[in-house]
Amino acid sequence: MELPFNQNKLDKLLDNEGIDFLLINDKNTAQYLLGGYKFFFFAQKDAIGISRYLPTIGYPKGKPEDAFYIGHMLEPQQQEVEPLWINNIQNIQWNTKQAGEEAAKLIYKLGYSNKRIGIEFCNTPTDTFLMLQKLLPNAEFVDVLVLMQELRVIKTDHELKLLKTASDNITNSMEKVMKSAKPGSSTKSIAQALKEEETSLGMNFEYCLIAAGTSYNRTPSEKLFWNEGDILSLDSGANLDGYLGDLCRMAVMGEPTELMKDLLSQVRAINDAPRKVIRAGITGNDILEAANNELSKCDNSLDYKFVAHGMGMIQHEAPHLYDKGVIPYPAPYKEKPLEAGMVLSIETDLKYDGVGFVKLEDTVIVRENGYEAFGDNIRDWVCNTQI
Repeated sequence: MELPFNQNKLDKLLDNEGIDFLLINDKNTAQYLLGGYKFFFFAQKDAIGISRYLPTIGYPKGKPEDAFYIGHMLEPQQQEVEPLWINNIQNIQWNTKQAGEEAAKLIYKLGYSNKRIGIEFCNTPTDTFLMLQKLLPNAEFVDVLVLMQELRVIKTDHELKLLKTASDNITNSMEKVMKSAKPGSSTKSIAQALKEEETSLGMNFEYCLIAAGTSYNRTPSEKLFWNEGDILSLDSGANLDGYLGDLCRMAVMGEPTELMKDLLSQVRAINDAPRKVIRAGITGNDILEAANNELSKCDNSLDYKFVAHGMGMIQHEAPHLYDKGVIPYPAPYKEKPLEAGMVLSIETDLKYDGVGFVKLEDTVIVRENGYEAFGDNIRDWVCNTQI
């Protein structure tokens, strides 16, 4: 059976944790395990009636032929044109409680009712979990969120192609919007224009953090404006077939002052520092050390914030690089070597009174002997000449 994921790696990860059965109901993880399949009807939102859609995959370790999928009753038509690798498909689910009930029945039938079952705790609704516990009282449930991110931490060529296209589309859209916005435009109208550009390229828009002028508020608003002489920060995320581009670029309405040039050059130097060491075999500590070395050369009176994290289907996925800083979490890759095909988001920001919010965020791919950057254009000031 040809599977759209690395079965040997998955089985080894499950073995390492003593897990006998995998039960997945997160839309991102399900899409990965199904080779890109996502039910179009709930692609944007999953709420329906008094519950929500919950695609559910059951996978007995080492036995993909016994896997099952519990989908919604409207899914069969999509599966006619996008067939799944799973043979046992039950398109009967209408709510999250039922998803737990049907999954428990199938797990019992397969003989795993008293085994160690891996689920993603934060992605499992309470009524789903309560039903699993009720019908499988002898099973032990353990969290596999980190394990499932580790499964997809090395991106395939196809995944990298999607990430590259997503990243390029975002920065190209940013440049167009930055250069076409009129003086006095609200940040909400600018964010909307960026959304329209990204979606016109086939992207699924997710967010735009936008700061204009001396304000640090990055909420798109009709009360905040980009005026003559002001800076603009656009930090946008949009996905292509589920793979997320997330970058930040800077613009000015007119020409940048010498102070603006100096601030962005320092931010860029910090953000570029890890590129000097990134390659297969380095660790998260190496990346942080490179950034800190550059930080020591900058004006120490300024409050820089540096973050590096994994990228892929979601923000801040594996590889997790360090467990301190702005967004801390368990970080095995703090000391564990990175491998070719891993994707990093590297970002540095600075709040400077009288100038505003200055930030760069880049997407960098680990290669055997170096790195490759996606969407790596307009990393200097983009000048709007509409004034």
